[in-house]
Amino acid sequence: MKPEKIAHVLTPISRFIQNESAAGMFLLASAVAALAISNSPWAASYHHWWEIDISIGVGDYSLSRTLHHWINDGLMAMFFFVVGLELKREIVGGELSTPRQALLPLMAAVGGMVLPAVIYLVANPQSPAQDGWGIPMATDIAFALGILSLLGNRVPLSIKVFLTALAIADDLGAVLVIAFFYTSDISVVNLATGAGFLALLAMGNYLGVRNAWFYGLVGIGGVWLAFLMSGVHATVAGVLAALAIPARTKIDEAGFAARLRSYVTEFERIPPNSTSLLAPEQHHVVEKIKRLTQAADTPLQRLEHALHPIVAFVVMPVFAFSNAGISLNELGWPDVAAPVSIGVGLGLLVGKFIGVVGSTWLSVRLLGAKLPEGMTWRHLCGVGCLAGVGFTMSLFIANLAFEADSSLLQAKVGTLVASLAAGLLGFLILKRTVARPS
Repeated sequence: MKPEKIAHVLTPISRFIQNESAAGMFLLASAVAALAISNSPWAASYHHWWEIDISIGVGDYSLSRTLHHWINDGLMAMFFFVVGLELKREIVGGELSTPRQALLPLMAAVGGMVLPAVIYLVANPQSPAQDGWGIPMATDIAFALGILSLLGNRVPLSIKVFLTALAIADDLGAVLVIAFFYTSDISVVNLATGAGFLALLAMGNYLGVRNAWFYGLVGIGGVWLAFLMSGVHATVAGVLAALAIPARTKIDEAGFAARLRSYVTEFERIPPNSTSLLAPEQHHVVEKIKRLTQAADTPLQRLEHALHPIVAFVVMPVFAFSNAGISLNELGWPDVAAPVSIGVGLGLLVGKFIGVVGSTWLSVRLLGAKLPEGMTWRHLCGVGCLAGVGFTMSLFIANLAFEADSSLLQAKVGTLVASLAAGLLGFLILKRTVARPS
């Protein structure tokens, strides 16, 4: 592969990784703040705050939810929208764009989802808490990459790319699990309405509509709202709407470069202006360059670039702050040793590791797959541990699986303890491996 094409594929991933590194640290600070406040004199106010009812409506039509529900059903839909954009980018021109590239991270993701679910079900046989089997299946990409970033440039880029592709495939699996297994009674009318708005987005894509406002208004005011009222979790709407966003340019690279050179030449031929303002002719050329740049970019990448910082530094920290609060005064040994805590904890800490490493080993041995260049089996062991950092996604599914009762508390305990242990083990393994490469 030519260096230019390699850079074209890796540059978006590298930018994403850099953002996630800082986001992981911010996410951790939000979780620590939630734990601190929920065990302070302000604990009652903290928990009461999230139960405030907020209504949004026009005339006789209104939608009322608690602040906690608006965060989990509304803000998190934006997170899943960005996940959908990342997934489509990877399928169109990234690490999931060819079967050979996608095989290893996809198999690792599948193994890392199935085995944790099995472990959870074994720990909770014939129990009402069986609904929590989806909790240990997910990987928190922000935390995982944030931990990986602590090792600096010593970590080969191939490891970061592999972990990113694995986590994105893992997120897709989590969306499918939410769609099929964590839904309430379905309203066919609202679901059909949402499908109609999705068709409108797809039609706009087909006809060449590239205005982000069109996709935002139809996606939020149509698809998301319809899914919210349909019984299918509203976050699924985020992914489906993202898949309808155009991912193609209106001009190829060669045409862009040629026209840009002609515009620059035209700009240089205009006599310099002695003031701080552009001359009318210069401003006209600049506007043509802006339109050309828009044509050479894709709406998908523009939206991803614009929304990613909002999701990383607002949506995810707010979700963590509102969901990670656990009162240690209410926590006893029975909660720590409960089947739910054990199932979630072992699923994330043991199931993820064995599932990711084992599936990768089988893919290499039986399917002819190859480890990415620069990545060793020791590296993979560290990645397998980092995949057990479930945190945000696991807490999200826990809120879908359980009401605000002891099972939810136990699921949070298992998630937080296992995520901390998995992150620490992964960091130590990779630190030792990159310091003394095999």
